[in-house]
Amino acid sequence: MELIERYLQAVKFWLPKEQKQDILAELRDDIHAQMEAQETELGRLLTDSEVEALLKQRGRPLLVATRYLPQEYLIGPALFPIYLFVLKVVALCYLVPWVLVWIGMLIYSPGYRAVQGAHSWVSAVGSLWGSLWLTAFVTTGVVTIVFAVLERTQAKSHFLEDWDPRKLPPVLDPNRIRLFDSIVELVVNLFVFGWWAQNMASPIVLNHPALRITLAPVWSYFFWGFLVISLVNASLAVVNLMRPYSTKLRASIRLASDAAGSGLFCWLLKANVLTEFAPANVTAAKALELTNAINWWMAKTLPAAIIMCVVILVMNAFKVWRATPAGISTHQGTVAAA
Repeated sequence: MELIERYLQAVKFWLPKEQKQDILAELRDDIHAQMEAQETELGRLLTDSEVEALLKQRGRPLLVATRYLPQEYLIGPALFPIYLFVLKVVALCYLVPWVLVWIGMLIYSPGYRAVQGAHSWVSAVGSLWGSLWLTAFVTTGVVTIVFAVLERTQAKSHFLEDWDPRKLPPVLDPNRIRLFDSIVELVVNLFVFGWWAQNMASPIVLNHPALRITLAPVWSYFFWGFLVISLVNASLAVVNLMRPYSTKLRASIRLASDAAGSGLFCWLLKANVLTEFAPANVTAAKALELTNAINWWMAKTLPAAIIMCVVILVMNAFKVWRATPAGISTHQGTVAAA
């Protein structure tokens, strides 16, 4: 029954990674055994309302999951998994970007290095380490205090116990492609295709009295490469609109498309493709200096671009591995052949 699977999915999110499958199998068997016992007693199948009452009697998914987690003290088992989840979000969305921005400022801004007193890489790392610990301590302390207060509040009000099984999210189908995603992808790729074909075919990108930008002959490879990639992605979006289930074939095509795009982008950064960047009222020597500086900075960003592209390709490779051979929908029994 879908309501039971939704319930088990909600429990699964909070379970320890190593024990998820064993605990879910035990919990599923226990629920079905309880249902069978009630159905035998009543002489009929349980109604949706009776199944809902049975699940509600078992408790909120979070509370059920916490029975399998180690007991904590400052923050109790009901809130501890949420507490850890929030800490991970804070680390990923605040501390990691903070470190990356700090490193970028240290590398590319001499004035910032002077303010930080970083006269060598050893002193720079020491400064970063001290600042990181202070920032992490403050953010972790704030989150811990908030959850400690919530723990005391929940112990008195029991607000976690008042819930409705029918408000649980539907069971997710990992191979389902959302209609909104396909529409956005199609519109964006068609717009990019049209704009790119109209404005980027010539190596003279801009010829204005205020600014002239010219590209090297090698630009034609990048122009046609990105044009074909945008057309392939738009075609995939059309297929996904008609058959909204991922297949290994379509996921593999997307992987190949992104691999080609990643390769072209990394090559573009390293190819010294800019041959002229000449603002008005600037001498030829100064314009050449600006052109060389832009090419140099593009090349300097290559390591970061490679890391970003590798992450994208790994994610797409996982989608290929996860996709069903024929895009079979376990929910609707539809086959979306590629």
